[in-house]
Amino acid sequence: MWTVVHIAPNRPEAELVKNMLEGEGLLVMLRPMGVPQMGDSASVEVLVPEAEAEEARAILDDSDELF
Repeated sequence: MWTVVHIAPNRPEAELVKNMLEGEGLLVMLRPMGVPQMGDSASVEVLVPEAEAEEARAILDDSDELF
């Protein structure tokens, strides 16, 4: 099962979070929210496998980025 660990306000931020978590060896999936016509400006859920959620949250909490 996949768990949401972050909701990005747009696609570029979601990609940054995804790349950071993947760089730490985690599996990451992005799921757009809202209507498709919003494109890159739509919010995006960042998900990881449930077993990796705690580690992902710790990585995000320790990040110097403004996530």
